Amino acid sequence: MESIRIVIVDDHRILRDGIRSLIQGQPDIEILGEAGSYSELMSLLGMYNPDVLLMDISLPGPSGIDITRRLLNDTDYQHISILILSGIPQEDTIMQAIQAGAKGFLPKNTSREELLTAIRDLAVGKEFFSPAISEIILKSYIDKARLQSSGATTALSKREEEIIKLVAEGLTNHEIADTLFISIRTVETHKNRIMTKLGLKTTAEMVKYAIKNHLYTP
Repeated sequence: MESIRIVIVDDHRILRDGIRSLIQGQPDIEILGEAGSYSELMSLLGMYNPDVLLMDISLPGPSGIDITRRLLNDTDYQHISILILSGIPQEDTIMQAIQAGAKGFLPKNTSREELLTAIRDLAVGKEFFSPAISEIILKSYIDKARLQSSGATTALSKREEEIIKLVAEGLTNHEIADTLFISIRTVETHKNRIMTKLGLKTTAEMVKYAIKNHLYTP
């Protein structure tokens, strides 16, 4: 039986070392290399042909989700199964990862046994989501189904509702990032997605929506 060939992608060396220590010694898993960025990953993919990528979400440059989407839109890499790892899983990032084509999603506080099971499942074409992640996914689908059955056409995630409320309160992108402990780029991404979902064009329209839908009271 051939070994499962994997590449670890995380911009923190200490976390890559931790993941490596959990996997090393498994007779059926071979670690081909490690990458801390998109450019480093592409260099590795030029030399190796992994079966599974262990992909962090937060990376310098393109995010783990962006990289997942790029790779799986390229016929040269569509055979690779991507397992997303996140320190603080949020509903919107989980759903984005699934839409990008990720076959699995685990929180970074996962157990060694769960990580190894996920790697082995992905290597044979299965999907793997930890129980906590599966619960979030199920809740997301149930919420959307309820909105559709009630005639609603738009569903904002909990994080998007937080963002739109803080925008309505007059906070800047930097202040929102500090309040929610996320990056400014993530705030901008959320705002753009909110505007696309709701068909809004300006911040003023976003504030009006928040007031009208009781997300913010002046």
